[in-house]
Amino acid sequence: MEGQVLVLDSQGHLLGRLAAIVAKQVILGRKGVVVRCEGINISGNFYRNKLKYLAFFCKWMNTNPSRDPYHFRAPSRIFWRTEQERTSRRKLRDSEVLKTHGVLV
Repeated sequence: MEGQVLVLDSQGHLLGRLAAIVAKQVILGRKGVVVRCEGINISGNFYRNKLKYLAFFCKWMNTNPSRDPYHFRAPSRIFWRTEQERTSRRKLRDSEVLKTHGVLV
């Protein structure tokens, strides 16, 4: 599969499960592109998820607010953050693969 790029249509998929699939492909050394991120579903009640995300917006750094955690609002960046959390950084092999693919900075 050298030179091939995996293109995933995220329309109708759950956020965490899709992030786990993409993280596994990245760890295996494959490159992938996720399209139509605005169609990703988040399980649970919409109002409860909205409240959780609004509480996330309130979090910031007290000592230096310019180093504030970035609160992404775009669906693609929300997926990107979830995928970053899913990707294991504990193993040396995984982190080396992520550095070579430019995912881990």
